[in-house]
Amino acid sequence: MDYATHCAELDLEGQRFVARLRQADPGATVPTCPGWTVDDLASHVAYVHRWAEGLVSRRAPVRLSGRDLGITGVTGDPEALAEGLEGLRVRFASSDPDAPMWAWGADQHLRFWARRMLHETLVHRIDLECALGVDHSFDPVIAVDAIDEFLVNLPAARSFSPDLSQLVGRGEWLTFRSDEGPSWGVCLEPEGFVVTSPTSSPDALLEGPATEMLLVLSRRRALGDSTCRVSGRGELVTTWLRHSSLA
Repeated sequence: MDYATHCAELDLEGQRFVARLRQADPGATVPTCPGWTVDDLASHVAYVHRWAEGLVSRRAPVRLSGRDLGITGVTGDPEALAEGLEGLRVRFASSDPDAPMWAWGADQHLRFWARRMLHETLVHRIDLECALGVDHSFDPVIAVDAIDEFLVNLPAARSFSPDLSQLVGRGEWLTFRSDEGPSWGVCLEPEGFVVTSPTSSPDALLEGPATEMLLVLSRRRALGDSTCRVSGRGELVTTWLRHSSLA
């Protein structure tokens, strides 16, 4: 997926999120985000959209906080979400995706943020639908890109996700294989994990439809409740899922 597609899909995901939010009770609990209400979830999404827009507008060469960017009083009502999304859409439409800037992930270019905001919004739309008790629907192509974005950027998340330090080993290999074709490899080494091309003979294999795999890898669905299949050393998959969140 390219930058233009990420931007277009973000706009659609934003519309879906706002539409679902209009149906939700702000005080309802969000099962996939323990301790959060719908209002907490929506406020978080609204804040993150504004934070990303502020960073992109400045082509920030270093991390800037919300305070640095003057972001205050963000609420989780549908109008606030729609306003922030429109600002993000306009900013991305007028920006050079190849412009260098700070990003917390692997790709230190403006395009990182369009991709990140798409999948941030998608996963939190799933959270919102869990709160509403309705089914999720999304394109397997988007799911493949979301899995790739998650895995590629995960090593860079150690600074704010300390639990990732538990993902160590002695050279064990995991492969995540989508039924649609793409596969990803992870090697657990003594100093940490490395995301790379998959090996032909992994110690553990997690496979299934990309949409299901995204839900499992993002911990929005329990492995046992999904249609994903595990072969080999299942405890490696269990350990990965326990410690690999973007927290």
